[in-house]
Amino acid sequence: MFFKPLTHRILATCLPALAAAPLQAQTPPPPQADSPSLYLQAGAARDDTQALAVGATLPWNGWQKEWWGGQVRGHWDIYVSQWHADGATGRVHSTVLGVSPTLRWRPGTGQGAWFVEGGLGANYGKPRFVTLHKAFSTRFNFASHVAVGYSHGAQRQHEWQLRVQHSSNGGFKKPNPGQNFLQLRYARHF
Repeated sequence: MFFKPLTHRILATCLPALAAAPLQAQTPPPPQADSPSLYLQAGAARDDTQALAVGATLPWNGWQKEWWGGQVRGHWDIYVSQWHADGATGRVHSTVLGVSPTLRWRPGTGQGAWFVEGGLGANYGKPRFVTLHKAFSTRFNFASHVAVGYSHGAQRQHEWQLRVQHSSNGGFKKPNPGQNFLQLRYARHF
């Protein structure tokens, strides 16, 4: 199964850094995590499909809600990604542009180092993603994700996320095979 080796690689990369981090953060300076960020992201899916992405997050300044002992804030996630997989004539590549409004919850009235987030947006891939194992019927698709993450650094300017992302056309046109990625993201806030 594809997820087992990928999971081992992600855990081997992330666990040492996370184990060194305290579970209960001391009173930190104001999190820089509410500032814009640039990120790199790598992901993998079934049938030897990989994705590499670069992107930016732009916070919704001034918008926040207190919820369940924590704080919810929002941001725009804008990215360009390359999807790679085996095709009928060799490796196929699709460039995917996307945007996703995203909500993030932090515990401790928003001061916690850990967070969870989710988003639902749209992406456009060119050429249409067609592999040996599946064929997207549309270039336009919806993208949803859930993630758990950790911020660290003197002003929490560094951020790691483990994400699961689903992309499909929502049933507008058949076939609609969809694609599920397990992703690792590093972001730097400015």
